[in-house]
Amino acid sequence: MGKLYIVPTPIGNLEDITLRAIRILKEVSLVLAEDTRTSGFLLKHLQITTPLHSHHKFNEHRTVEQVAQRIEAGESVALISDAGTPGISDPGFLLVRTCVEKGILVECLPGATAFIPALVASGLPCDRFIFEGFLPQKKGRNKRIEALKEEERTIVFYESPYRLVKFLQQFAEVFGLERRASVSRELTKLHEETARGSLSELIAHFGKKTVKGEIVVVVEGKRKVKVEEEVENDTEEEFNSEE
Repeated sequence: MGKLYIVPTPIGNLEDITLRAIRILKEVSLVLAEDTRTSGFLLKHLQITTPLHSHHKFNEHRTVEQVAQRIEAGESVALISDAGTPGISDPGFLLVRTCVEKGILVECLPGATAFIPALVASGLPCDRFIFEGFLPQKKGRNKRIEALKEEERTIVFYESPYRLVKFLQQFAEVFGLERRASVSRELTKLHEETARGSLSELIAHFGKKTVKGEIVVVVEGKRKVKVEEEVENDTEEEFNSEE
């Protein structure tokens, strides 16, 4: 039996791929790609001639069984996406689940993903966070935002550049204008930018410019105001009792 490899690819800068990833992509029998044109450019750049097959959200339900059968027959297969780690807001989950259910070995390589650099560079707490990915565009969007209003952990989102300002405005309406956030775009590329500030400041910043590139928004969680007040009160009571 072969093995399924999940291989992260660069999110912009083509240098951001590991030596191990390059070796795996050369050794496997087949590379499954979200867009064979995009991935074809990467493989050509890396001088990799492994056959490419299309595997995306519109055909993955039809192809996962066929891929699993090929791995069971002894072929090793690598799954890549257009950029970053497959399965993170990209196709991958269905194939991994199918292989796991069939007892096929699945190995995920460490590597590039957009939200980790954006989170760490945001200046917001990153010891505890949740990843929301893309919010629903229409149905259920407002309900989801409201549900996150009391979340105390840092929250990470992906968003389209065309909806960024509206995204910030919607969150400002529910979370308040002063909630801190960070917006990263074009990570690892020539025009990389990370803007930090309150939601109102970010709305003003991005509202007067044309926004381009992949977007990661990091939003501060709700602060534990009541807990801090209780600690302060307890400290004052202890001080007064000592007097």
